[in-house]
Amino acid sequence: MTDPQDFVAQVAAGLTAPGAPFELTVEPVLGVPIPVLADRYRSLRELLEHSLRWGDRDYLVTEDRRISFTEHAAAAGALATALAARYGVGKGDRVGILAANGPDWVITFWAAQCLGAIPVGYNAWWAAPEIAYGLEHTTPKVVVADAKRAGLPADTDIPVLTMDGDLPALIAEFDGGPIPSTPVAEDDPAVILYTSGTSGRPKGVVHSQRNMVAVSDYHRFTDAMLAAFTGQQPSDAPSDRRYLVTAPLFHIASLHNLVVPRLRTGAAAVFPHGAFDVGRVLSLIERERVTNWAAVPTMASRLLEYDVAEHDLSSLTALSLNSAPTAPALLAALRAKIPALQFSLTTSYGLTESGTAATVATPLDLAADDASVGRAIFGVEIRIRDIDGTVVPDGEEGEICIRSPYVMLGYWHDETATKAVIDDERWLRSGDFGTLRDGRLTVSGRRTDLILRGGENVYPTEIENVLTEHPGVLECAVFGVDHPDLGQEVAAVVVADYPGTVDAEELRAYLAARLAHFKVPARWRITSDMLPRNATGKVTRRELAL
Repeated sequence: MTDPQDFVAQVAAGLTAPGAPFELTVEPVLGVPIPVLADRYRSLRELLEHSLRWGDRDYLVTEDRRISFTEHAAAAGALATALAARYGVGKGDRVGILAANGPDWVITFWAAQCLGAIPVGYNAWWAAPEIAYGLEHTTPKVVVADAKRAGLPADTDIPVLTMDGDLPALIAEFDGGPIPSTPVAEDDPAVILYTSGTSGRPKGVVHSQRNMVAVSDYHRFTDAMLAAFTGQQPSDAPSDRRYLVTAPLFHIASLHNLVVPRLRTGAAAVFPHGAFDVGRVLSLIERERVTNWAAVPTMASRLLEYDVAEHDLSSLTALSLNSAPTAPALLAALRAKIPALQFSLTTSYGLTESGTAATVATPLDLAADDASVGRAIFGVEIRIRDIDGTVVPDGEEGEICIRSPYVMLGYWHDETATKAVIDDERWLRSGDFGTLRDGRLTVSGRRTDLILRGGENVYPTEIENVLTEHPGVLECAVFGVDHPDLGQEVAAVVVADYPGTVDAEELRAYLAARLAHFKVPARWRITSDMLPRNATGKVTRRELAL
């Protein structure tokens, strides 16, 4: 009997062999030899051109809009022409996007690509001071915002275009012309997305044209692998899959892995409206015959509380859990709740800096070890290193390090931070700790002090820096505590002269005016006792308890 992993390796070897559709070659990437596809597109603009072959097929679908590939390309081209003519946007300029998910977010992204500009996906949950920081950090030539956020970039000379008014007018005015095309190099910046940093300020992660195109090719490769398992040959025909987009577009899970690859494969991206609502999402899955859903574990856990039998979910053939660790108990509960997911549930491990998932646990992997996050995906190398950077033996714990064509260029305007996480051989230090056993990765520790709340990364230092600005706070410590739905929630211990001088409601309101809501602690303890510290003077958060 053939070992399943041997069969997978044989199929992969056939697809990547010389002359095969995914033939691999080694080329220098930023000075380091990296395996890349021999036959590949070299820019996102080429992907947009490729998408025209899909014609009137659905690309972007919401509860009340339906945009074909042809319509999308025309709109992106018209908006690009407008941005260049009216606002002087050109190669290398930043185009800010501050909005909830929707087709206009995507159209703006592709319009920027037509000009060689760099779209910046600002976190739509940011408070006004965080937005101000982002604008100062990346200095966009123009910002495109939805109605809810159009007034937030206050006290700025940067033009703010509204999605409900300015964009339709500009697209209508400049419609009908050729789609602009600006030459770019493979390792030119393609997008900036923010991730919180341990320094307390969000960092702008820069992904290149190569990164984004390579992620699309990874999804094509995965489709070809699935076809091979059923005895089919790789095909250039459009895909009939329909992908539900519930994570924000300012995350790689949705932008890099759902929306962008669809231009290459001809599949549709389906967007629910508003905040996550189980019934509304399941109704959309039923109506649009959604086949694939990439969810954060918090969303998946809410399925367990809902009568899913009220909806026809027979179209849903794949559910992947991303952005936060998934407990084995949740996987088991989901399989019991939705039997169709028995052989289609997957989990993954990655970070914004890695560009896409570094590993994926297939149903086969989860059957062998439901605590693992699977094996390195196509194009990814993983090593486990000790504190000195030496690779450790199989089964020993160390820092997870990643190298691939998907790994970011670096942090925007922060060479020091970039060098701290990417070495001269282009290995990315994740800051996470884990073990490799027989090719499967298990994550044993999160990045230092990182809180994962409902799929959002929250770093305590950023919150502490704001909290200590309050005149009643002597010092404080922020950390994560377990939560049955969110995975973790944010907790804070505050030191005051006397516990009665400040209260939790006051501090909660103080932070809510300055930080995104998911960063505001839900649990508080106010004390006059000084915080525990180690020999170097650092607060030892693990000793704190609420």
